[in-house]
Amino acid sequence: MAGSTAIDPALLARFAQALDRLNPGGGRIGLAVSGGPDSMAMLLLAQAAIPGGFEVATVDHGLRPEAKDECALVAAACAERGVPCEVLAVQVGAGNVQAKAREARYAALADWSRCRSLAAIATAHHADDQAETIVMRLNRGAGVTGLAGIAEAIAMAEHDEVLVLRPLLDFTHAELLALVEQSGIDWCRDPSNDNTDFERVRVRQALREAGWLDAKMVRRSAQHLREADDAVWWASEVVWDQHVRHAGETLRFSVIGPKAVRLRIIGFALRHFGGWPEGGEQARLLERLERGESGNLAGVLVTVEGNDWVFRREPPRRAG
Repeated sequence: MAGSTAIDPALLARFAQALDRLNPGGGRIGLAVSGGPDSMAMLLLAQAAIPGGFEVATVDHGLRPEAKDECALVAAACAERGVPCEVLAVQVGAGNVQAKAREARYAALADWSRCRSLAAIATAHHADDQAETIVMRLNRGAGVTGLAGIAEAIAMAEHDEVLVLRPLLDFTHAELLALVEQSGIDWCRDPSNDNTDFERVRVRQALREAGWLDAKMVRRSAQHLREADDAVWWASEVVWDQHVRHAGETLRFSVIGPKAVRLRIIGFALRHFGGWPEGGEQARLLERLERGESGNLAGVLVTVEGNDWVFRREPPRRAG
């Protein structure tokens, strides 16, 4: 039996304010809706806040037999509300299932967004997701960039700068679940959310059992860290402009600045030569350079010459 279709005005105002901030031009956006309670709540909020201003895509990863039914549930909910909806079928490559599924999902959503000339894609990441992400990264010894957590808006460089928005980061899962239960809209439960083989599920269960963590306060701390990270990036760009010299096929960095800035200069230099290593690899290279040792990473050789770190393409290795 359907519940009340009215949405708490305070919730709706928060959602509308987030969209105004993240999509100030008011362009038509795409919602990524899985059929779970969080994304179905986003569908309801969007229908109330920006009717006619969005479309929906739902992704079938082909990993579970139930996936087609879940996509059909989303399509039916959209049809009932007159919202355009497209089912995107993807194939997930071998390896880390969650990571590969995410890659395939975002690639398909980016293609869909471009084809539909949408201003951005909105996902249903919320405050609890943010808390889980930060705890996972704390457990890996992440720096400021990692601890800044999930960005409220980010351009996907690997997909022609398609913009991804997270308008629900100020909402808790409990708020979103209450909304869909009150509305009576059908939603589905992904069994992988209970599979403790996945790190995120183990962290989620641990946080739920702890009970003392306030997801909204973690979200606020993540925002402070993101602002600090922005400041470090700004300082790093200033140092790059003033203390990195192009000399033929090399870059020479006159070493200056705190460790966080030096780490980013390494990243800038590696990307200059086409390398995109992970942050942990860059941190290990930084440690070698600070000991006065040379190092190589992502096809780039870095040597210490006086007060300079010199970056050049790694010479080809001799055969046999």
